[in-house]
Amino acid sequence: MPRINASPALSHLRVLDLTRVRAGPTCVRVLADFGADVIKVEMPPGNDGQDAIGGPRHGFDMQNLHRNKRSITLNLKAPEGVEIFKKLVATADVVVENYRPDVKARLGIGYDVLRAVNKRIILASISGFGETGPYRMRPGLDQIAQGMGGLMWVTGMPGQGPVRAGAAIADSSSGIYAAVGILIALAERERSGEGQWVATSLLQAQIAMMDFQAARYLVDGEVPPQVGNDHPYVTPTGAFETTDGYINIALGGGKQWVNFCQCIGRPDFANNPDFATQESRFRNRARLTEALAAAFKTKSSTEWLEILEKASIPVGPIYKMDEVFEDPQVEHLNMAVPVKHPVRGDIRIVNQPVTLSRTPS
Repeated sequence: MPRINASPALSHLRVLDLTRVRAGPTCVRVLADFGADVIKVEMPPGNDGQDAIGGPRHGFDMQNLHRNKRSITLNLKAPEGVEIFKKLVATADVVVENYRPDVKARLGIGYDVLRAVNKRIILASISGFGETGPYRMRPGLDQIAQGMGGLMWVTGMPGQGPVRAGAAIADSSSGIYAAVGILIALAERERSGEGQWVATSLLQAQIAMMDFQAARYLVDGEVPPQVGNDHPYVTPTGAFETTDGYINIALGGGKQWVNFCQCIGRPDFANNPDFATQESRFRNRARLTEALAAAFKTKSSTEWLEILEKASIPVGPIYKMDEVFEDPQVEHLNMAVPVKHPVRGDIRIVNQPVTLSRTPS
């Protein structure tokens, strides 16, 4: 397969991609989209314990996750395959894998082996629970990490029980964190001349993504509950039903609160002691939410968006996926990229969410 230069940004780098499913491919996609020469190393059919590419080769997931790569089939369970892989390592900058932690050693391609071949090599490993520790050998899946990282107990309506997020948060974030680690290691290599081993896990990434919810417990000892579409400590926020759908609102205090009360036809709320301050609104959230729900059911989503946007109130529609890509701002941001596929023809894939002024993806 000929190399296609996706971008000049990382075109000086060669990446060997041993990844499968989602976390690893998410990491490598960042490097590939910005021009790295990515060679995807695939096991021969029947030698992989699971589907290594996450669905049919010409399916939507494969096209979106594994774009901008060349490919080679190597049997890394055979000595000849490992020797060929080491020859590739000698000319590479980065190796990315998301095998279970023991697999690298069993195949004979652990970090010490790779470093002996090329001291500048950077190995990036993404595991379920970490390269060491009591859980290192457990199979790691996104939903398991969502549960263990605390996400499922803050997602969903109060009292509903744990709810999985509708996207692979742990998989995707661990891939992005791994890409950040690789770029840091590459920058450090400019000074030291040596590579290093970059490691992250689904569990670490999921906990890091909990951010203020995790800090809320670590600093103040509070265990965050489920609050549905409400913000954990700011109100009014959340999803409100209109005559023809739903909208999101999220506002602060001060003049914004006063303007909001005017917009919904309840100017009396602005100075009502039960609602006048953020603290009082939070304390009386149930009553306030009930009153707002009644107010929002009097107009359409479009009408409310226009009214609230004019008053500079943070507001937005709540889209299904087809509506996301029909939005004029999404179209302007070019988040759906058209490409031509030799089998599927003209398709669109999801763009990188970061733009560079001279070397875009």
